[in-house]
Amino acid sequence: MATIREIKNRMKAVGNIKRITRTMQMIATAKFAAAQTRATAAKPYTEGVFALVQELAATAGDIDHPLISGPSGDISGKPELVLILTSDRGLCGPYNGGILRKAMKHLNALPVSAETELVGKKGVAYLKFQGSPANRTHTHFGDNPRREEIEHLAQEYMDRFSAGEVSAVRVAYMRYESAGKQTPEILQLLPLKPPTETGESDEKTGPSPLYEFSPESGELLAELLPETVRTTLAQCFSDAIVSEHVARMIAMKSATDAAGKMGKTLTRQFNRARQAQITTELTEIISGAAALE
Repeated sequence: MATIREIKNRMKAVGNIKRITRTMQMIATAKFAAAQTRATAAKPYTEGVFALVQELAATAGDIDHPLISGPSGDISGKPELVLILTSDRGLCGPYNGGILRKAMKHLNALPVSAETELVGKKGVAYLKFQGSPANRTHTHFGDNPRREEIEHLAQEYMDRFSAGEVSAVRVAYMRYESAGKQTPEILQLLPLKPPTETGESDEKTGPSPLYEFSPESGELLAELLPETVRTTLAQCFSDAIVSEHVARMIAMKSATDAAGKMGKTLTRQFNRARQAQITTELTEIISGAAALE
């Protein structure tokens, strides 16, 4: 059985850990609230751009754009580029593990070796252990990446795809659905999937409104397609950041609760050890007094 001093030292250490994890939980909660506000505020704009692109595509007829159909040359043998969004810091539960497992499953299923780019520091060691280190690592985005940095990265991907250097661009990230559900996902960023005519929208929403576009829909579409890529990538970053804060908040709450339970267990052990010591001392005193008589 552990001594009273050992138990007291453990109780002190567990108390310190509990204070640290509670503080980290409060910080993650505050960051989650701010990140969720940004992510939910950007979603209507992203959805609006997609809706406008669909409307323009339906008006323009056959769509022939490098971001949809790809470059004119043969790119069948070109590698696919996969961007993996992980965190810079740990203590966020299964967040990084879920994304990396999803990404590795996709990479292993590809017939041609892909180019991998990594955002965050936590995926570097994992990819090295798997024998497929990232071709490029981005460590400058942080918890609050600037829109200009994301747009610069999106423009670089569009230039490379249009030039025929890569056959496709996909993003592995944690999609935020709600505070209780986040799902690892592989999103196809390029080529953009052209809208499909299903005829279901007329049954659900009635007749579509007629628009008159100026300039022509094809010219507008050429401007909106790059904007769609930029907003989609920005939304991926926003969802990833919100999901990271949620995962850290839940992990720190679990750690705080576990520390509280351990503290109660150590308190009981301390009381039992102290009672046993007091009983032993009383027995020795009584036995000594009896021996003197």
